[in-house]
Amino acid sequence: MLDEADEIHALFKGALRTTEFRKLRKRIVRNVREAIEQYGMVPVGSGGNPPRWLVCLSGGKDSYTLLAALFELKWRGLLNVDILACNLDQGQPGFPATVLPEFLDRMGVPNRIEYQDTYSVVVDKVPEGRTYCALCSRLRRGHLYRIAREEGCEAVVLGHHRDDILETFFMNLFHGGRLATMPPKLLNEEGDVLVLRPLAHVAEADCARFAAAMDYPIIPCDLCGSQDGLQRQQVKQILEGWEKTSPGRRQVMFRALMNARPSHLLDPKLFDFPSLTPD
Repeated sequence: MLDEADEIHALFKGALRTTEFRKLRKRIVRNVREAIEQYGMVPVGSGGNPPRWLVCLSGGKDSYTLLAALFELKWRGLLNVDILACNLDQGQPGFPATVLPEFLDRMGVPNRIEYQDTYSVVVDKVPEGRTYCALCSRLRRGHLYRIAREEGCEAVVLGHHRDDILETFFMNLFHGGRLATMPPKLLNEEGDVLVLRPLAHVAEADCARFAAAMDYPIIPCDLCGSQDGLQRQQVKQILEGWEKTSPGRRQVMFRALMNARPSHLLDPKLFDFPSLTPD
């Protein structure tokens, strides 16, 4: 699959030919395809026209992995969508603004680069000692919805992976008092743009190994990563500790999110407990 004659896209130029990497790449692509099919991410387009996806790139390992997996599925005829890659430059000090445009142009990937200084807004509005993530995310999402509308895209495609979904579940459990997480498919409040997460079944460690093996130009998130004591980092450490003592626990917990039993929970909005009576 990775011999010189079989290189299918510039995104895969220089891909390793080791058995280990082939298995990794195959696993990621399979997991992405499963998520797309399981959650119906590709509805039938009007008149047979393929839907257009705005694939959001931060420059991190996850978004590079997402882009590569989607292009491989397209090449194999397993994903009938038009892809427009998009990076939202949020005006963070020191952000290497030329890295992603140069990379995408070199790879021949259609793209749109948008500059919006949300960094200054976040720093101004968030009190000292509080984390930026919530406000930053809301501002970023609003711009992405706007760009999707302007570009005729019916979906905003994000690079959240399995571990992001698990961490969000436990953050809601520990700090929000609710059982909820990032859904793999969501309709925005206006009802005109889908939010998709095709990496929902992919482990973070696989994304890291894949991006490192491909030597993609990783851009760190200095805005959030520079803050200590984030709730997400605390939850990540808890999950990592559990994984060390019981390997495979992350996957077991993830399967639990796909196997909910409303009758064995306590939410009367999900299950009609009052009408439950013996025959």
